[in-house]
Amino acid sequence: MKINWGTAIVLVFIGFISFIMYFVVKMNTNDKYQHDLVAEEYYKEELAFQKEIDAEKNGKALKNNVIIKKVPEGLVITFPEDKNYRDITGVISLYRPSNKKLDFEIPIDLSNSEYIISNDNLIEGRWNIIIDWKYENTSYLFKQSFTY
Repeated sequence: MKINWGTAIVLVFIGFISFIMYFVVKMNTNDKYQHDLVAEEYYKEELAFQKEIDAEKNGKALKNNVIIKKVPEGLVITFPEDKNYRDITGVISLYRPSNKKLDFEIPIDLSNSEYIISNDNLIEGRWNIIIDWKYENTSYLFKQSFTY
């Protein structure tokens, strides 16, 4: 039996569609390729976005902003020395883009102007840190990506 060019085009299209459908089904059913949203409740977070913009602007306007430095003991977060560390409140959030199971938050409770996050809580790789802190009823926000 001889195949004419019309039949060959149809067979090529069927083969191509089958190839694409195989990968679509494989990507959607395999747990290795799970895709998560950056935030579970992103609509709620969108409503608070203007407050976040204002807090970040306040943080950038500081003469001395928060400083993050890696030391042998872990990660040192230094708050501005011109602020009384006893009056600083807030939360430190560490976000691991590659694995949300490693994300964690720490309430800010300072005994001096530095806070140390130990090596036990961090593994090597890329991290995003968000420090949402308040001093004298003014909100500040510090965001940074770093490789640990």
